[in-house]
Amino acid sequence: MLLCEDRIHPSRRAALGSAGALFAWSFMPKFAHAAGGRDPRFVTIILRGALDGLSAVAPVGDPDYGALRDTIALSLSGERSAFALDGFFALHPAMPNFARLYKAGQAIVVHAAATGYRERSHFDGQDVLESGQPRPGLTQSGWLNRALAALPPGERIAHRGALGVGPIAPLVARGSAPVMGWSPQALPRADDDLAMRVMDLYAQKDQALARALAKGMETDKLATASGMGGMKPRGGPADPEGMKLIAAGAAKLMAAEAGPRVAALAFEGWDTHANEGGATGQLANRLGGLDSAFAEFERDLGPAWKDTIIAVVTEFGRTARINGTTGTDHGTGTVAFLVGGAVKGGRVIADWPGLRQQQLLDGRDLKPTTDVRAVLKGVMMEHLGLSAATLAERVFPATADLPPLRGLVA
Repeated sequence: MLLCEDRIHPSRRAALGSAGALFAWSFMPKFAHAAGGRDPRFVTIILRGALDGLSAVAPVGDPDYGALRDTIALSLSGERSAFALDGFFALHPAMPNFARLYKAGQAIVVHAAATGYRERSHFDGQDVLESGQPRPGLTQSGWLNRALAALPPGERIAHRGALGVGPIAPLVARGSAPVMGWSPQALPRADDDLAMRVMDLYAQKDQALARALAKGMETDKLATASGMGGMKPRGGPADPEGMKLIAAGAAKLMAAEAGPRVAALAFEGWDTHANEGGATGQLANRLGGLDSAFAEFERDLGPAWKDTIIAVVTEFGRTARINGTTGTDHGTGTVAFLVGGAVKGGRVIADWPGLRQQQLLDGRDLKPTTDVRAVLKGVMMEHLGLSAATLAERVFPATADLPPLRGLVA
């Protein structure tokens, strides 16, 4: 496992890494728990590569769906049939855990969703999604970090911090509010003697790095106490086993009494230009990994699951019609997922635009009718206690005319 300091110069980071040290991205932020005596957890999962929302949650009730999707269309009958969510939408068969949580009222699908970005560049789309800005290139901070910075000091969460998962913090978690980092990596663990000698060296030469190393040692002890000492890397963030491992590690840290309460994860590999597959295949494998991640969070968070919300978002969707290589190209509208014991679920939220040629955006994409930022605003308002004004001014700038989507939290 590797824990790292995002603010430290790369050469200094490498020096500690070569010593086998584990260290933290930064110090603990201060933010408040929601009203009512709860101890909420909030997880953001970024799906990088643009998830095909029309395959993840198929509008089988739309008369134009089958012809557009052809050989990869899902069905409610036959082998590997999709899970019926209501009379119109069906969930991909690779997601039985989500289907179970949906039936239990702990999962929501938001369909025909997108950010305000309308081009089709992965780089720019991810920048807008994670920064929360109206266009790319405006800031190096993410909306989740700014949300943490905006929360007032409070009991519980204020003393436990937030978690960014990966060798480098996802953009959504970067900014002025410090975030603790964790990543499963095949690096040797420094013994206590070596760690103390390295910390003593930097205490004399570099106080900032010494403080970060000390915080990392505390985090390492938390990880070990949470049963993560024997974790071995399996796959990566684009691999189903890797997604499962990352989720398990994050959940164990967040379940600990002294652990973080907010986390950001990124799963790769959702760019399905060719051989996407239908009920089975490339996309099905990825969706299965995401579905396993939900199960890991539910199991390892334990009693804290009842106060947890996981938001799953992606930079944009894919074309409504499959291409000549049985895949889908960059599109616009897609799906977002909300999962957790604190979700007021069992429903699909969609102002459905239709799939007829004249109803498609630019004649090719699912037209977005719900802004992902409104969904995230609604969760942070009702789950974390941020005000509408703070969300519009600091977290998602220039969105005063985009009210939070209410009623998402149980």
